[in-house]
This record gives sequence, C-alpha cells and structure tokens, in this order.
Amino acid sequence: MRIPIHREGWPFISIFFVVNLVLFAISNWLGWVFVPLTLWCIAFFRDPERVTPEGPGLIISPADGKLLPIVRAVPPVELGLGPEPRMRLSIFMDVFNVHVNRIAVDGTVVALSYRKGRFFNASFDKASEHNERMSARIHVEGTEDAADLAVVQIAGLVARRIKCYLVEGQRVRRGERFGIIRFGSRLDVYLPPGTQVLVAPKQFVIAGETVLARFQ
Repeated sequence: MRIPIHREGWPFISIFFVVNLVLFAISNWLGWVFVPLTLWCIAFFRDPERVTPEGPGLIISPADGKLLPIVRAVPPVELGLGPEPRMRLSIFMDVFNVHVNRIAVDGTVVALSYRKGRFFNASFDKASEHNERMSARIHVEGTEDAADLAVVQIAGLVARRIKCYLVEGQRVRRGERFGIIRFGSRLDVYLPPGTQVLVAPKQFVIAGETVLARFQ
C-alpha cells in the first residue's frame, strides 16, 4: 500500500536510507538496528488524505495530537487581535503523530508573523509565550472582524523548523494543508468570541477531520 509522503520529508528519508545502506555494508547487525529509525522517519512525514466535515460554523482541528488543558489567553500581540483573552485550544504533537497542518476554517489570511524564541517542551504552557512560533490570523468567511481566528505553529523541545506556506491575502479552505513542523511540536488555536467548544482535554484530535468548535 502506497504511503503518501509530504514533500518536506524526502531529503530526510533519503539521508536515513543512505545511512542504513552504509550500516548494512559495515554489519548486518548495525543495519537492522537502524531500520526502525528509517521506518520512523518515513512514518513521521506521512501525509494521509483526510475527509473534512461540511457544515456552517465549524472550526476543524489544524493538527493531529492530544488536546492540552483548555485555557483563556491573550493571542499573540503581533496579530493585532487585541488584549482580551480568548479561549485557547492547544494540540500537542509527539514524534509519532502526523505533523502536516491543515486550515481550520474557510476564510482569508489577513496577518502572518514569525517570532524567534526558545525551545521548551511543547507540552508546557509557557511554550505558547516563549517558544519560536509562526502565527496566522484568518478572517472567517461571512463574519465580522471580531470573529477572526488565530492559529499558531510552535516549535518544541526537539522541533527546530516551522514551515508555513501561507501568504497574506490568500483565500483558504477548511482542511487544506498549510504547513508542517519538525519534529514534535504544538499548535494553538485562539477561538473567536461566541464559539462553542466541542472537544475536551486529553482527547486525541485529527487534522482536517475533528471538529474543535462551532460558531453559536
């Protein structure tokens, strides 16, 4: 069965494959010891197709992983969403999850901002404030400006590269791919006011498929 691979993964998979061949040339034992790492690298960059739910007002998970405690927090100041705290849903992606990120809502990208930072464990709450991040503000189609949504890709303890393919002014559709983070990371979603959360902490969510919340 063919495994869809994200384009960011091929250089790494090639490196792991070559190293594996060299180790087999040195010793069969060394080669077989390294095989699980090569298979893990292939699995890390898998990019399966997803069936995105249809319906008005749905906010879909942009990442695979475990939902961390739900809190109220101020969105990244660089997005210009104001000082009022919003409901924040944080998804922790470990090194075994799919790491391809997907768009949560239909809308338009109105602001993007990259900020350098530290590399705390992505499951820690302080990672949202202090870690390296890429933030996107999306104006939700058919709503007022107050309903803009923020999605933040956050590097983790092992993650050292955030890839985001969005550009300002781009029209986006729910479920579309927009980026990837290597290796192990976190993604925060700051919900617009007046949304109903439909998930619970510790729940496993799936990018492009799990409904996180709904506009009232």
